[in-house]
Order: sequence, then structure tokens, then C-alpha cells
Amino acid sequence: MSTAAFTIVETSAAGNKLQEIIPEENLEPRASLTLRPQETFQTITGIGGSFTEASAYLLNQLSEDKRREILEAYFGDAGARYSLTRTHINSCDFSLSNYSYAPVAGDKELENFSVEEDREDLIPMIKDAQATSTEGFRIIASPWTAPPWMKDNNDWRGGKLLPEYYDTWALFFSKYLDAYRAEGIDIWGVTVENEPLGNANNWESMHFSPEEMTAFVANHLGPKLAADGQEVKILGYDQNREELDKWVDVMYANEASASYYDGTAVHWYASTFDWFPEMLQYAHKAAPDKHLIQTEGCIDAEVPAWQDDDWYWSKEATDWGWDWAPEDQKHLHPKYVPVYRYARDIIGCLNNWVDGWIDWNMVLDRQGGPNWFKNWCGAPVIVDPDANEVYFTPLYHTMVHFSRYIRPGARRIGFTLSDDSLMATAVQNPDGSIAVVVLNQTEEKKTFTLTLNEHTQPVSISPRALQTILISRG
Repeated sequence: MSTAAFTIVETSAAGNKLQEIIPEENLEPRASLTLRPQETFQTITGIGGSFTEASAYLLNQLSEDKRREILEAYFGDAGARYSLTRTHINSCDFSLSNYSYAPVAGDKELENFSVEEDREDLIPMIKDAQATSTEGFRIIASPWTAPPWMKDNNDWRGGKLLPEYYDTWALFFSKYLDAYRAEGIDIWGVTVENEPLGNANNWESMHFSPEEMTAFVANHLGPKLAADGQEVKILGYDQNREELDKWVDVMYANEASASYYDGTAVHWYASTFDWFPEMLQYAHKAAPDKHLIQTEGCIDAEVPAWQDDDWYWSKEATDWGWDWAPEDQKHLHPKYVPVYRYARDIIGCLNNWVDGWIDWNMVLDRQGGPNWFKNWCGAPVIVDPDANEVYFTPLYHTMVHFSRYIRPGARRIGFTLSDDSLMATAVQNPDGSIAVVVLNQTEEKKTFTLTLNEHTQPVSISPRALQTILISRG
């Protein structure tokens, strides 16, 4: 790179929203950030959010121009350019009701299998997103539960898959992949079960131990998908990071079990500020050639603030653990700043071998739904369908700082940062450009010299701000 062009965009508590920043003249940097592109780590799979029935339903309640505005904001070239997404197999809490693609009890051959339930809202949203995206995106699909008739408690919530239906449930995955492919939607990966440790039996769930899930994958799901020619990634676990070591120890215990797993999926709900770097490092060392993907995170247990940017920059949010965590885990669930929660977690994950990061619902209403269980949450985009209004929260701009500039196939690179009050991560994209994301959580402006080989650039970042610095060939 003989010459380099530096582009700096910033989002801040003071009101910048992906604002291009012109470097100040006569800046006297007090710190340094030195990039080491020769030091490389994981290859990035993608960054994005999730297609849920709730989000898709809301899009259908808006005018066509508002619907198009949101899809362009997430998938268009001038928007977030989401590259990795997730959706649910059967219903989840962010569905309008409980449903399964196999509603007929005892139908072991799944002759009555149908994804008809998804054709009104979910499938059209995904297809419209596909039409909007220039580069395309990958989709991970996750079941919250098998249909109740396959389970030992005959209920949507809790319980375990009956052994007599292991082959049927494996067939179910294959039929789902075929059905979505017939709709023009290729599924890149599946997780075996969303939150196999359960969720206190509040909404759709099904329990697996690490041993049970691995036996199902090794003896049923993996062989069935291979026999049917399904070229799809299988990701194990799919819950909070603090249990990660127990799962990867079993998943990758031997070649027979490890061969069918393409990676591990994790969620962030174990803490509002700790991304459990030791666990992420442990999982990477257990399987350095496999994926480690964060498949879900959101501002949970909160009704979204409407048209109030300041709330997303204030330390007012609480998560489920603020009220419900055991005493010995309360310290993991303090009040937090929503923007910081997202930015800290993405940076912390990327710096510890995570190769994909997926937000939860892309769109919710002012209540934080719809959600049949009334499990209200936040989302980057909030809508009021009755008034046909859309609110792009600061969480949306936070996601863009990563998803627009860190592209699939990028390699994370090394760096040295002399100011430990700042957080940063850096990647080199397939086109040769380098993206650096810097988070300043302090109340003061910070200045530093950004160095890449022989090129230097003085940079200042506002108080309480997030910056992306894109370095491209001049």
C-alpha cells in the first residue's frame, strides 16, 4: 500500500450518526494505535441480524415506502450491508403464536410437512432482503423446539426429544432445508437447538445435555443431512458463553463426534458487560479450524425507548439478570449503556476468535414485540405501524459501524493500543482495505496516532463515541 486514504465516521452521544469526521489540524495525539496487518487471526464469516416472524409481520403493517426504507437500511449498499443472519425453525417467542411445520402427531415420515405458516410474512421478508442485497448474505436457522408430539412432555416448552423420534427430527431438518430452497432461500447453517439449557420453560424450548446433543448430531442429524446431500453447516450449543467449555469438551471429544460439527454458536445473555474471553479462547483452542459464532443478543427485558436517542446512551437499561439472576451472578448484570453493550461485546468477541456476530430481531414495535409470551425486547429499528413511523435507534448506527465496514472474508489483524480506556478491533477486508473500530466510553475527547506501516494519521474521537476508520488504497 504505497499511499493510504483514511475515512473516519463517528456516532456519538452528542448527536453524530455515522458522521464523516474531517481530522483536526494541529492535533497533538496523546496515545497511539499501531496496526500489524502481518499478524492475522480468524476469517470473518459475517455480521448482521435476525429474521423473525415478529419483524416480518411488522414490515407488512407498514407502507411500501417505509418497508423499503428498512430493508435498504439493513441490506442496501448505502445501509448496514448485513452479511450474516439468523431465522427460526418452527415458532419462537417472537412469533405471533405457537406453530410447527409438522403439526400431525405420529407423522414419523413427515408426510404432512409444510412451511406454509412462513409464506405470509417471514419468507417474503427474507426474499425481499435478498433482492435488496448486492453481495448477498448467509442465513443460520435454529429450532426452538421440535413439535410437542415428539417430546417427552408433549409441550411447546421444556422437555426432551423422545429417542423414538431422533430420526424423524433429523428428517425434519432436511425437509426444512429443501422447503426453503424451493422458495429460493438457501440456508447456510443450522444450530441444533436454540438454548438447550432451557429458559425456565417460559416459551418454546427443548433441552439437551452436551452428551445428548452430540449423540443426536453424530448418529442422526449429521448422517441424515450428509445422506440427503445437504451442504449445510452444523453449529452446536447455541446458548450463553459461561457454559462453553463444558460443551466443546463433549462436542470435540473425538473425531467421530467432531466431524459433523462445523462450529459452536453462543449467546450473550450471561452478562451485560463480560464477553467471557477465557471461554471464547478455550472454544477456539478446542477447535481452531471451526466456526465460533455469536448467534443472538439483544436489549432484553426492556420496552424500547421511542424517539429518545439519549436513553440508548444512558446507564438506565437492565437485563433479565437485574431481577432474576442468583446472588452469586448479580455482579454480571449491572445497569448498562445499550450502545456500549453492543459495541463492547462485538469488539470483545472479534478480539477473541468469534468470526460472526448476529443481533436478534431487526424490527420491533413500541412495546418491544409482537411476542406471544410478552417477552419484550429492544431492536435497532423500532416502528409504530399505526402511525406508519420508523425510528432508527442508536443501536442501528452501532451495528452499521461493524457490518458495513467489516466484510465476509476479512481477516482480523493485530494492533497495539496505548490507551487502555479505549477499545478497538481491526480487520483487513478482501479488497485490501483495513477497517478499525474504536470505542471511547469516557467523558473526554481522546486523541491518538493511527499507524499503518509508514503511514500515520492523527485521530480524535469524541467523548462517548464509536468510530470506524477505513483505510483504503489511495
